[in-house]
Amino acid sequence: MEKVERVHRNRQVTLFIFMGCLPQVLAEHTRYTILEETESGSFVAHLIKDLGLRTGELASRSARVASDDYKQRLVLDTQTGDLLLKEKIDREELCGNIERCVLHFQVSLEKPVEFIQGELLIQDINDHSPEFPDKEVLLKIPENSQPGTIFPLKLAQDLDVGSNGIQKYMVSPNSHFHVLTRNHSTGKKYPDLVQDKELDREEQAELSLTLLAVDGGDPPRSGTVMIRILIMDINDNAPEFVHSPYETQVLENSPPSSPVLRVLARDADAGHYGNVSYSLFQASDEIQQTFSINEVTGEIRLKKKLDFEKIKSYHLEIEATDGGGLSGKGTVEIEVVDENDNTPELIMSSLTSSVPENAPETLISVFRVGDRDSGDNGKVICSISDDLPFTVKSTFKNFYTLVTDGPLDRESRDEYNITITVSDMGTPRLKTEHNIIVQVSDVNDNAPAFSQTSYTLLVPENNSPGLHIGTVSATDTDSGTNAQITYSLLPPQEGDQDPQLALASLLSIHADSGQLFALRALDYEALRAFEFRVGAADRGSPALSSQALVRVLVLDANDHAPFVLYPPHNASTPCTELLPRAAEPGYLLTKVVAVDGDSGRNAWLSFQLLQASEPGLFSVWAHNGEVRTARLLSERDAPRHRLLVLVQDNGEPPLSASVTLHVLLVDGFSQPYLPVAEGARDPAPPDALTVYLVIALASVSSLFLFSVLVLVAVRLCRRSGASSLAGCSLPEGHFPGYLVDVSGAGTLSHTYQYEVCLTGGSGSGEFKFLKPIFPN
Repeated sequence: MEKVERVHRNRQVTLFIFMGCLPQVLAEHTRYTILEETESGSFVAHLIKDLGLRTGELASRSARVASDDYKQRLVLDTQTGDLLLKEKIDREELCGNIERCVLHFQVSLEKPVEFIQGELLIQDINDHSPEFPDKEVLLKIPENSQPGTIFPLKLAQDLDVGSNGIQKYMVSPNSHFHVLTRNHSTGKKYPDLVQDKELDREEQAELSLTLLAVDGGDPPRSGTVMIRILIMDINDNAPEFVHSPYETQVLENSPPSSPVLRVLARDADAGHYGNVSYSLFQASDEIQQTFSINEVTGEIRLKKKLDFEKIKSYHLEIEATDGGGLSGKGTVEIEVVDENDNTPELIMSSLTSSVPENAPETLISVFRVGDRDSGDNGKVICSISDDLPFTVKSTFKNFYTLVTDGPLDRESRDEYNITITVSDMGTPRLKTEHNIIVQVSDVNDNAPAFSQTSYTLLVPENNSPGLHIGTVSATDTDSGTNAQITYSLLPPQEGDQDPQLALASLLSIHADSGQLFALRALDYEALRAFEFRVGAADRGSPALSSQALVRVLVLDANDHAPFVLYPPHNASTPCTELLPRAAEPGYLLTKVVAVDGDSGRNAWLSFQLLQASEPGLFSVWAHNGEVRTARLLSERDAPRHRLLVLVQDNGEPPLSASVTLHVLLVDGFSQPYLPVAEGARDPAPPDALTVYLVIALASVSSLFLFSVLVLVAVRLCRRSGASSLAGCSLPEGHFPGYLVDVSGAGTLSHTYQYEVCLTGGSGSGEFKFLKPIFPN
C-alpha cells in the first residue's frame, strides 16, 4: 500500500483543453497510474481537486464515467469526487504482452456539457513466473562440435513485461557448456547454449543440465527446464534453408487446411545424414493450434481460421534436422490480411430518455463506436435520420454525443424513435443500428384558448334562480396538469360597461366545466343586457390564462299590462269630453294614450271600442287610440254618451286594460259646460215631439239590434266547425290593421294587421286578438 500511495502522490496530471465538436464543450485530458491487481473500490483519483471543481458539482452536473474497453472498470463517487476501481484489473488480461498498458476512460458532465478524457496507466507487478514450453529439452550434439558452437534453446514465457519479464538465463554448473542470453529485435531474450570445450562420446555419451530463467521482479521469480544432451557421431553438415526469413500474407477467415507456405532446406551430406525433416521450433500453444508443417515436404497449412482482430501477424521458427542430428533454423513471417468481417460496435455510456420541450441544446446520450477491423474496414461513420431535430457530434477519438438540434415542441410531436446507424468503410459495408426512444415532456407553453372570442347568451326574464344559461369552453394543447383548465369570472376592466354592476350577485361559473348559472331572477325592465369577461387559467407553473367576452341579453316576457295615461282612470271626477253637435264625421273627440312596460311585440298596443251607448256614432282608431265621430249628429242623439275603450298588447297571452269615456253633446263652445252628474233628472212633461222621437229611436234601436243578431248568427254559422275559441274564421277580403307598438310613452304611427274574432260564451262582447299580420 505504501508503494501504491507513493505512486498516487507522484502521479502527474496533464490537462489539455481544446475546442470540441459541441458548442460550449471543453475536452480535458487526465492521466493517472495504478498497479494491477489493486483491490476493487481502491482510490484512483480525486477529480474535484484535479479538475478544479466545487464540492457537489459532479452530482449537480450528472457526472458519468465510461471506460474505453468493453467493461465498466471504473466508478465515480459524485458526492466525494473520488474515482474508484470497480473491480481488480489484470494487466495481462487487459493488454497481453504490450508493455505500456493504458485504459482509456471518459468523464462526461452536463449543464454545461464538458468531457474529460483520461488515461489510467496499469503498472505491471511481478505476479507470474517464467515457464518453459517443455519439461525436458533433448539436444543431439556431434562429438566433433568445436568449442564456441552455439545451440539455440527454447525460451521461457513470462506474462509479465518490462523489468518483471525474463532478464537472464543460467545453467547448472558444468565444465562443457555455459548459457548466453541473446536479445531479439522483438524485445524477447533467447537462451543460447555455448560449448566451452570439445566433447568425447566415448568418455561421456550423455549430459544432463538444468536451465534456469530468472525475471527482474523484486523478489525475482524463476522457472527451470531439464536439458538432456546426446553426443552423436560426426555429421559435419547441418541443413540450411534456401530463404530466411520467409514472408507471406494470409487472408483471415481462410478455411482450415488452406496452404500457407512451403519451406525448403538443403543438407550437403549424403545418405542418412542428408535426409532433412521439418518441424516447428519452439512454437507456442497458439502457433501449434494454428499451423501445421509437413515433416517431409515442409508445407505449412492452417489448422483453424485466423482472426486479424486477435493476432495480426505470426512469427514461426522452422527447424530442419538431418539424419545425423544436425539442424538449421529458418523463420517465417506470416501477415494476416484483414477482411471486413466485423460489424461496427456501439456502446451506450449514458442515456436520457426524457427531454423537456423548449429546452435549449440538450445532451441525450454519450456513446462509443468502434470496429475491430483495420484500415478502411475499421473506419466508421455515425449518423441519424436527417428529418429529426437531433444531431450526432464527435467529441474525441471514438466518443460521440447525441444532442437536440434546437427546442422541441411536444404539441407537434411527443416522442421520437431515433435510429443511430454506424457503418464502416469496408467492402461490402457493414453497419450496426441502435434505437433510442426519447420522450418529450410537457412544458406549460400554451395558454388556454376559448372556442369563441365572445359569447352571446339569451336569458328570459323572470327566470328561476340557479338556471343554466350557457357554457364557455376553452382548450389547452398542453398535457397533464398543464392542460387542466379552471374558469372564473373576471373583475370589470376600465372602460367596461356598467363597472358598478354586482356581477357576483347575478351569475356564477362552474370552475371545472365553464357552465354559467343565473343566481337570481332577472328583470328585463331593470336590466336588459350586460357583459362581463370570463377567464380560463391552466394549472401549470407558472399558470397561463386567456379571457373571453360574454354578453347576456335578457329576453322580455309579457309581464306588464297596458297602462292608460289619458284619460286618467283614478280621478275623483269622471272626465267628460265635449262634442259640438255640428261636428263633421271624423271629428277628433279625444285620444286615449296608453303605455306598456314591456318591449317589442309585448308592447304593441291596439285600441278598440268595446261598448258605446250609441252604437255607430263613434269609432276608435286601433293604431293610435283616437276617438272620432263616425257620422253626423242629429237632434235625436242623446246629449250624453258613455264609451268603454279596450287597450290590449300583443303578448302571449295578451294583457289588456280598459278606460271609460263620457261624452257630452253641446251646441257650441260659447257657454261654459260643466260635467253633468250621472244621477237621474226630474222627468220633463212629455209632449208630442218627444213621443215621436222616442218611437223613432225605438225603431232605429230595434233595427240595429236585428242587424246585430243577424250578423252574430252569420258568424256563428261560420264558426260552427271550430273546436276552440282560437278557431275563428276571417272575413272576406283585406282586413285593416289596428295595432300599434308602444315603447315608453306615446304611440307609433305604423299600421299593423291582426286577425280578430268575437269570443263566445260571454255577454261582455270581448274581442280576442289571435295573431298579427305584418305589413310588407
